[in-house]
Amino acid sequence: MKHPITREDLEALRRLDACILANAIETFRERLRNEGFIDRSVHCLLPNLPPMVGYAGTLKIRGSAPPTTDGPYGDRTDWWDYVVFLPEPRVIVIEDMCTKPGLGSLVGAVHMNILRALGCVGVVTNGSVRDVRAAEEAKFPLFAGGVAVSHAYVHIVEFGQAVKIGGLNIQSGDLLHGDLHGVQSIPPDIAGRIPAAAMKIAAQERAVIELCNSPGFTLEKLRAAVGRERF
Repeated sequence: MKHPITREDLEALRRLDACILANAIETFRERLRNEGFIDRSVHCLLPNLPPMVGYAGTLKIRGSAPPTTDGPYGDRTDWWDYVVFLPEPRVIVIEDMCTKPGLGSLVGAVHMNILRALGCVGVVTNGSVRDVRAAEEAKFPLFAGGVAVSHAYVHIVEFGQAVKIGGLNIQSGDLLHGDLHGVQSIPPDIAGRIPAAAMKIAAQERAVIELCNSPGFTLEKLRAAVGRERF
């Protein structure tokens, strides 16, 4: 698990939208530009909420098929101890390993409130969630492949292990950011330097936008503006 950065750094990251964050991460050349984010198979279900930042708590679930033995799958609470061991704020990341991912949902109104009590600030899953209106009222971000009516036969298979959501490999304790544009990971070694880099990029982008809307706009000025190095 990565060592948590300061609360001030986390709050500064939370104030960034996903696009400017991605632009800032690119300048450090820590990874390829087509890596580090979840693809469009996972959607932000509450796009009006502010960005989410937190450390990943990982779960794997199944539940599209009933048990092969008599009786229901047993309820597990041992994963709660794992969650509270993680640094705050926490984001629960759920890989649905069903043959039909998303047929049933682990997270609804009850689990959402349990997670909030455990210091969690959002959920990310390739599967489904439900009780979306309750999450909206609680201002609890949800990123999912879709929504579901039922919990079906959902049960937790394991927790604390690496998961893969929308093409992104996520380890327990990874720092994640999400907003209406999607979810991405934040490299921990540059996390504290990203907000300053983002501010510089935002200022340069504003200058180009202002030029495009100014009466003195010319192609020559535009080429000069966009041709400047970011740093």
